[in-house]
Order: sequence, then C-alpha cells, then structure tokens
Amino acid sequence: MEKTPNQAPTPIRVLLADDQALLRSAFKVLVDSEADMCVVGEACDGAQAFEMARTERPDVVLMDIRMPGTDGLAATRLISADPELADVRVVMLTTFEVDEYVAAALRAGASGFLGKGAEPEELLNAIRVAAAGDALLSPAATKGLIATFLAQGGGEGATPAAGAAHVERLAALTGREREVLVLVAAGLSNDEIARRLEVSPLTVKTHVNRAMSKLGARDRAQLVVIAYESGLVRPRAE
Repeated sequence: MEKTPNQAPTPIRVLLADDQALLRSAFKVLVDSEADMCVVGEACDGAQAFEMARTERPDVVLMDIRMPGTDGLAATRLISADPELADVRVVMLTTFEVDEYVAAALRAGASGFLGKGAEPEELLNAIRVAAAGDALLSPAATKGLIATFLAQGGGEGATPAAGAAHVERLAALTGREREVLVLVAAGLSNDEIARRLEVSPLTVKTHVNRAMSKLGARDRAQLVVIAYESGLVRPRAE
C-alpha cells in the first residue's frame, strides 16, 4: 500500500527481553516516548523472546545477555537461524562494557551491544542504528574491542573450520570489496570509508551490500567477525 505524502513513516518495532521487570518498564517508557519507535512486546527470558519475535516480528530486539533459563545468547542464535526472522536485529544489553560473551553474541547474529549504563539517547540511537542494518558498538567501546575478544578466542563458534569456510568465501570478493571489508572491520562508517577511498558513500554501501551477500552476513557486525575469523584482518597488539 503506497503512503500518502502526509502519512507518517512506520515506527521501529521494538521487543524488550530482560528478566528484570523494573528495567523493562523503564525501557518501555523511554522507547514509547519517541515518535519513530514503539514497544511491541516484553519478554522475561530468551525462550519467550524468541517466541515473541516470531509472533510480533519486531525490527529490533533489546536482549539482555544474562537471563535465567534460555539466555540472550541462545535466543539470539535461534532468531538468527530462523529464515523468517532474517530482518530482525538484536542489540545485546550487557552489565559491563567488557563482557566475555560479546564475541559469542556477535557470532550468534547480534548486530552489536550496549552497556546497561548507557545514556537514554545512546539507547535510542542504538535502536535506530540497528534498525538501519548498521553494526553497533556503544560509544564508550573502542573500535578494536571486537577484535580483542576474537583474538582471545572468546565465545563459541571460533573454530578452524569456520575460519577456513570464511577464507573460501573471501575468494568471491573483488579487490575493492575486500578493501572495503577491511575498513568496515576497522570500525569506519560508510562516509569515512568513502573519504578514505575517494568514492561516494553510495558506492561504498553497494560494496558493503555485495560483500554481505557473498559472505552470507546478516549485517556489518557479521562482516567484522568474518574479517577477523578469516585472518583477513588481524588485531593489533595494544
């Protein structure tokens, strides 16, 4: 159905998943106060989050990593593995910026993570960034944080077989697509990459989308994981 000129854009649909009712209530008030987003459901554990993702089809799930029963990591894997939920983006909420499950969360299919101590505007921005399909690192996190976790072997899924599979897929990329992938893994935005390569942001976006398609990546966060797990990019020693 075509939108009329005066019709407002469809708000971003948000699902909240946290075992703390008080926290969910606070997030709901914050999200519902914004004109461009709304809460479509609240889940108290990962199993309920997955089921509600299937019924409510949110654009973004704010998912607590640690919950009793089915935790946020397992729920994210379920969401990412479900073809019908391919457009659902998961933002992991962590108690601490440096969390041992961050790399595992990204491998599981999360679009990024945010500390629970983030400012309200940071949380709202996280929802918008994830809904747009971009990778999310909280403003307080350094650009090399994901690389650090991957270098330490943090989380599950970092197997030699997985790395070899990524290397094989990389062969399908053009030289420019590989170059763009390296810069994405360095934490650069499309605009920053465009300036670096002296091309338009639209050209960069095209390269990113083609790399995602060839590598089977859901979003930019998955591109970062693939870049490091394949060895295309190696973390620098601090």
